[in-house]
Amino acid sequence: MPSTLPGVPDIDEQLANSIVERLGVIEERLRESVATSDDMVRWTSRHLMDAGGKRVRPMLVLLAASLGDVDADGVLDAAVLVELTHLASLYHDDVMDSAPTRRGTDSAHALWGNNVAILTGDFLFARASALSARIGTEAVRLHSETFERLCLGQLHETVGPKEDEDPFAHYISVLADKTASLLSLAGSLGASLAGGPAGSADVMRRYGEKVGVAFQLADDVLDLESDAATSGKTPGIDLREGVPTMTTLLVRRRAAAQQDRDSLDLVSRLDSDLSSDAALAELVELLRADPALEETRVLAMRTADEAVEILEELPEGDVRSALTAFTRTLVERAR
Repeated sequence: MPSTLPGVPDIDEQLANSIVERLGVIEERLRESVATSDDMVRWTSRHLMDAGGKRVRPMLVLLAASLGDVDADGVLDAAVLVELTHLASLYHDDVMDSAPTRRGTDSAHALWGNNVAILTGDFLFARASALSARIGTEAVRLHSETFERLCLGQLHETVGPKEDEDPFAHYISVLADKTASLLSLAGSLGASLAGGPAGSADVMRRYGEKVGVAFQLADDVLDLESDAATSGKTPGIDLREGVPTMTTLLVRRRAAAQQDRDSLDLVSRLDSDLSSDAALAELVELLRADPALEETRVLAMRTADEAVEILEELPEGDVRSALTAFTRTLVERAR
């Protein structure tokens, strides 16, 4: 009988209940994991945690672990590990992007300044590293590799593509490192720690790499189509900071190829001063009506289809069906 997992409709009721129950435990463990006697860090480290979130990464750990023994040692620790790492990266990203809000509340750097936000992110990374050590040496290795990719992804986004590098390939590589790497870790750790079927950890690793890119492409759409009240982020904040998205890359490519007035005007606006809310809102409205936004949505859906194809290597059953539903939900939330 189908049931509802938070944000993921129509999956097996018993499996959904199992995941929901363990997500509740994970919430408790997240708070325990950042417990400290330091008065300042006690508040800053829980700021984004208390603001909520979809808990996509812990959910993926649990879904992958459901291929085997979801109660196996290390599974819950792995779920907390990936969410702590994600939260840590958000503190850093918001500083890099000068984002004023996150999850409907003021970002940490807006409240306490850049230094406090960065050091809070470092604190969360440290606590995540302690968890990986508790799980085992293989988890330490995988987590450190993922941490490296997160750093490289942010670095490559900041410096941009090399002169002779394809900007689209560069952008996809940034998405793979900044987003997909952590989803890949979540899937592979869940399956391996739970003793899933032979090869399932590798399937989940490859699936995470693909679904992570689809997820971020969908986020490019959501960044333009949503409003601050529902997304918790100012629409088009990446535009203000000059951060490339698939939509803006498509607009620039079209302008270079066609030299049409509308496309050239959009590029001129992208390169202009967007510090005023009025200028940013006007550009967002223009991009919402531009074909590049729909092209981005189609690319996100196509990449999600490729992720689902990877899942077909898993045994048929409720877990594979749930993972397919999970994939669709991640991408279709941008509709």
